[in-house]
Amino acid sequence: MEEMLRSFFLTLAKNQSANRWAKRYGLRLGAQRFVAGETIPDAMQAVKELNSIGMTATLDHLGEFVADEAEARQSATDCIEALKAIHEHEVLSTLSLKMTQVGLDISRDLCMENMRSILDVALAYGIVVNIDMEDETRCQVTLDIFDELRKDYPNVMTVIQAYLYRSLDDVLRLAGEGASLRLVKGAYKESEKVAFPDKADVDSNYIKMMEAHLLSSGFTAIATHDEKIIHHAKEYIANHQIAPDKYEFQMLYGIRANLQQQLVSEGHPVRIYVPYGNDWYGYFMRRLAERPANVSFVLRGMVH
Repeated sequence: MEEMLRSFFLTLAKNQSANRWAKRYGLRLGAQRFVAGETIPDAMQAVKELNSIGMTATLDHLGEFVADEAEARQSATDCIEALKAIHEHEVLSTLSLKMTQVGLDISRDLCMENMRSILDVALAYGIVVNIDMEDETRCQVTLDIFDELRKDYPNVMTVIQAYLYRSLDDVLRLAGEGASLRLVKGAYKESEKVAFPDKADVDSNYIKMMEAHLLSSGFTAIATHDEKIIHHAKEYIANHQIAPDKYEFQMLYGIRANLQQQLVSEGHPVRIYVPYGNDWYGYFMRRLAERPANVSFVLRGMVH
């Protein structure tokens, strides 16, 4: 049943008609638990609250699979506005983005132009930019662009997804080159030809990736809510005396707040992924796909 629900919501995530319908109703559908709001002031308020309780943030102006050049350029402008807000409000936050937001599906040249515009501003402000990984069909081009950009921008990092067979090899290569990475399990619907179908294999691969990268010179973002993996990570970090400036735990806005606070109280650096904007539908569907408990929470909220 859980796998059926996962497939259902991952299919809905790509449904443009459902996306347009959802936008008419705004965040009242229950997405407000996982999305900080639709505007930069909303996002800034959420980040300030997180900073006040000892956590940093990464801002994500939601959007993906853009197929129009004007929209891609506007998305790049939105990212730059977010960077300016982070700088002006003096909050502790990085920026996350998807390259399909800024034109990857239109042309590589357009994507690179927009990425360099964003990274130029981020570098001037001393802000890290994280390139989110998307589905497997865009994995190689994302890594190719990441490799090219980090030659000029030391403030760029990207994401590796543990459910792909290729990912351990990717981590080992990038670890050897000192790249900074955010490690996740993966939240897209993929074929068994490219991804582990069983959760146990994904978890095992995640741990291998995490251990390998924690021993590298790059920065490691351990992005998971899985308590078993978090416990393993804490033991590994302690046993190998990994400094707090070489890693952090990352979690999603609105999920496992108690666990986030526990990690902070134990002295671990914690960063919260804070999404905002009106193109929240795909992100919301993937959060529902990840955990059936999220569905029941939303249904209760809609009833009330």
